[in-house]
Amino acid sequence: MMSLAFRFLTAGESHGEALVAVIDGVPAGLPLTEADINQDLARRQRGYGRGGRMKIERDQVHILSGVRWGLTLGSPITLQIANRDWENWKATMSVAPPEPGAAAKQVTRPRPGHADLAGAMKYGHRDIRNVLERSSARETTARVAVAGVAKRFLGEYGIEILSHVVEIGGVRAADLDLPWAEIKRRAEASEVRCADPEAEARMITAIDAARDKGDTLGGIFEVAALGCPVGLGSYVQWDRRLDGRLAQAFCAIQAIKGAEIGLGFETARRLGSEVHDEILFDRDAGFKRGSNNAGGLEGGVTNGQPVVVRAVMKPLSTLRTPLRSVDLTTKEAVEAVVERSDVCAVPAAGIVGEAMMAIVLAQAFLEKFGGDSLEEIRRNYQAYQESLRSW
Repeated sequence: MMSLAFRFLTAGESHGEALVAVIDGVPAGLPLTEADINQDLARRQRGYGRGGRMKIERDQVHILSGVRWGLTLGSPITLQIANRDWENWKATMSVAPPEPGAAAKQVTRPRPGHADLAGAMKYGHRDIRNVLERSSARETTARVAVAGVAKRFLGEYGIEILSHVVEIGGVRAADLDLPWAEIKRRAEASEVRCADPEAEARMITAIDAARDKGDTLGGIFEVAALGCPVGLGSYVQWDRRLDGRLAQAFCAIQAIKGAEIGLGFETARRLGSEVHDEILFDRDAGFKRGSNNAGGLEGGVTNGQPVVVRAVMKPLSTLRTPLRSVDLTTKEAVEAVVERSDVCAVPAAGIVGEAMMAIVLAQAFLEKFGGDSLEEIRRNYQAYQESLRSW
């Protein structure tokens, strides 16, 4: 389901001139600057195990429309992030027909696990570069930029989103009984965005070992949204359930092969009495829960607890010691192409997970509280919160 409340499209190729995003449905009157977006663009580029591309790019957004004097207008917002590496790819990625003798950098050896072969067959491309340039995770730069706007909007209503890495290459962080603020602080200070220092050291060792073998590593990251009100999403139709929308959004991130909410798959191994969050009541605070195994969602609706989603990222499909493949042109057995890539991108994927969480929550928030301006939405939100106090 595409939300009409906050919708967006991205465009651009990995080595093209720029990445672009257009967002429709952002209310008028939201304070917004390029700095609000650039912070997460920089966070996405960091993380132990990243490749050479991140040493080239210095991702910065340029707002082309929809903002005047630091406030959104209610009209579509256009964002642009230039690719610095474009200077090295102008001839190969030119919009115009190639000049005689230009290096085509044609790719005919598909990588197992990548969109290369299926994408080429679907769209009829004999040059896999036409596939990999768009299917590349470089596209998530534009999504993180879009989420900068979504996060800025959600922040007006006290919603904060954070992430941390819980596993890389089979090395799992301990279950830390820490406040979310401390988990965030530790993750932001960690090279692999892990809040467990002992696990961080072993994760770095595992990444080094994979690099030495020309291999790659995947892992698991967790995203939490704090401050969500009761009532985002709905149980009345399948495509309005917020848990389903979050699962789709997370699994739409490149290389993500699964998502779980709250206890997730662990719930299958426990008794119901060990899974469900008991309902408590406080005269001053109202309804609350003794735990958050549901991950903040019941029946597809937020219940006031932190919304918690974990996602599984497979090892990246570009290996410096490539797997077997078949050349599209000759049909001969070959080694898969080696494009510049990362050894491990799980820390960066957590930032993209934050982005998708922010986008889905912004959509659901606007659907619930509607309005064309920030002040109108705030009135609706405050009236709803006041009505909940009567419970």
